[in-house]
Amino acid sequence: MHRSVEAKLGAGSIRVTCAVAVALCAAAGVSGCVLAPEGTAAEQTKLKAAGQPFEPPIEDRTLPPVPEPADWREVLRRGFMANGDLESAYFEWKAALARVDQAAIWPNSNVAVSYSYLFSSGEMKAWDRSTFGLGFDPSMNLLLPFKTRAAAKVSLEAAREAGERFRAAKFELQRRVLGAYLDLALTDEKIRIARDNLQLLKLLTGSAASRVGTGAPLQDLLKAQTDSQMAENELANLQAEAESMRSMLNGMLARDARAGLQLPASLPAPRPLAADDARLIAVAVDQNPELAGLARQVAGRQDAIELARLAYLPDLNPSASFTGGVSQTLGAMAMLPTTLPAIRAMVADNLAMSRASEAMLRQTRQDRGASFVANLYFMRNAERQAQLYRQRLVPAAQQLVNSSREAYASGMMGFADLIDSERMLIAVRLMAAEAQVEREKRLAELEALAGVDIETLGQPVVDAQAAPVAASQAAR
Repeated sequence: MHRSVEAKLGAGSIRVTCAVAVALCAAAGVSGCVLAPEGTAAEQTKLKAAGQPFEPPIEDRTLPPVPEPADWREVLRRGFMANGDLESAYFEWKAALARVDQAAIWPNSNVAVSYSYLFSSGEMKAWDRSTFGLGFDPSMNLLLPFKTRAAAKVSLEAAREAGERFRAAKFELQRRVLGAYLDLALTDEKIRIARDNLQLLKLLTGSAASRVGTGAPLQDLLKAQTDSQMAENELANLQAEAESMRSMLNGMLARDARAGLQLPASLPAPRPLAADDARLIAVAVDQNPELAGLARQVAGRQDAIELARLAYLPDLNPSASFTGGVSQTLGAMAMLPTTLPAIRAMVADNLAMSRASEAMLRQTRQDRGASFVANLYFMRNAERQAQLYRQRLVPAAQQLVNSSREAYASGMMGFADLIDSERMLIAVRLMAAEAQVEREKRLAELEALAGVDIETLGQPVVDAQAAPVAASQAAR
C-alpha cells in the first residue's frame, strides 16, 4: 500500500514538473510576441527605402562629386545626401517606429519565477518541502492584449507623423538648395551682363576719345569714362556677392567653403509644368506633408482616447505554483480600476488634445491652401513676365541699341542718348533674368507646400516618403 501511494506521488511530481517546464517555455516564447497594428510593416518598408543614404556611418559614406559646371540636379542630389537636418529627421522617424514594437510587446510584464523551502520538524522529503512559483512581475500589471494593441496604434500614428516630418524636411531642403542655386545663377547672369556692358563702355570710351580729338565735346569722353569706372565697380561688387553665395551653397553641400563651384554659362532652362492650376491646388491639399503630419496627429489622439477609456477595464495577473508532489495551485490577481477620477481626467485630457489637433489641422489647411494659391499667382505672373521679356522686350531693346549706335556714328544722336539706350537694354536683360529665376523659385515653393515634385504630376502615384535621392532622380 505504501509503495503504491509513493509511486503515484512520484508520477504526479513528474507530471507537475513537466507542466511547469512547459509553462516556462511557453512564457519565454510569448515574451517575444509583438501585437503590431496593421500598417506597421508598410511603414517599415517606407523607412527602409528612405534610409539607404543615411544608414552607413558618415565616415563610410562617399558623397557624389559636384561636376563642373554644376547642374542643379547634381547639386540637389548631393544636398540630399549631405544634409544633417534631413538625416536627423530620418533617425527621429526610425526611433519613433521602433517605439511601436516597444508598445506592442505582449506580455508587457516580465516573467517572475520564485522558489521557497519549508523548514519543519516533520519527516518530509526535500522535494515536498520545495515550492516553485511562476507568474508575472508584480510591480507591473499584465495588460490585456487589446490594450496593448491600442497603445501600439498610438505609437504607430506618432511614427507616421515623424515620417511626414521627414518628408516635409526633404522638400524644405529642396527649396533651400534650389533657391541658393538659383540666386547664384542669377548673380552669375548679372556678372555676364555687367561684363558685356563694361566691354561696350570701353569701346565707347575709345570712340569718344577719338571724337574729342576731332573737335567733339569733352563731356562725352568724361561721361564715358565715368560710366566705365562705375561699371567696373558694379562688376567687382557682383563678383564679391557671387563668391559669398558660392561659399554658402558649398556649406549646404558639405564642401569646403572655398571650393570651386562653377555653374553653367546660362540660366537653367525653365522646368516644364504640365498640370493646370486646378490640379496643382488639389495636390497641395491632398499631399501637403505638414497637413498629413497633423492628420496623423489627429488619428493618434483618437487612438489615445480609446486607450484611455480601456483603463476602466481591470487587468489580470495569472500565477501558478506547486509544492513538490503535495499541492499544485493556479491563481490570478485582478487589478480593479479604483482611480476613476484620474481615468476620467485622462479621457478628458485626450479629448481636449484631440479637439486642439483638429482645430490646428483645420486652420493649417486654410493657411497652407492660401499660401499655395498666393505662390501660384506669383509663379504664373513671373512666368508671364519672363515670356514677355524674352519674346518682345529684349529683342526690341536690342534693336533700339543697334539703331542708336548707327545714329551716333553718323552724328544724328548724342552720346547721352546712346548711353540711355544701352542702359535700357541692360535693365531689360536683368528684368528678364530676374523674372525667369523668380518663376523657378516660386515653383520650388509650390513643391515644398504641396509635398510633391512638380514633374511627377500626371505620372503614376509613388510613395512620397521614398528615399530622397531616388525621389529627386525620378522627379528630374
